[in-house]
Amino acid sequence: EVQLVESGGGLVQAGGSLRLSCSASGFNFDAYTIGWFRQAPGKEREAVSCISLSDGRTYYANSAKGRFTISRDSAKNTAYLHMTSLKPDDTAVYYCAADRISVCAVRGMDYWGKGTLGTVSP
Repeated sequence: EVQLVESGGGLVQAGGSLRLSCSASGFNFDAYTIGWFRQAPGKEREAVSCISLSDGRTYYANSAKGRFTISRDSAKNTAYLHMTSLKPDDTAVYYCAADRISVCAVRGMDYWGKGTLGTVSP
């Protein structure tokens, strides 16, 4: 059974931080690119950050550069997204996803978690 479970969402004031976790099971974690996506009210789901397997190569959306950091821990089958300097516009449901093709795109992801809500107050 493939499973991705997000945690770490919550309510934070502008300028604060959140650390999201994605616990993976039921597939070869090390063979997949892991991505974080988000969907804000009234908007399409978008890629925030992805991290590849072997090289550890990362991708960040322009909105995330300099503020967010993605990482992964193979021993724990867990990926993380550390978000700092949060803004109200960052309010969204954040999803963890896995992709064996190593493409950081919504359509390219094979597995999805159910999401965790991050809310940033003014």
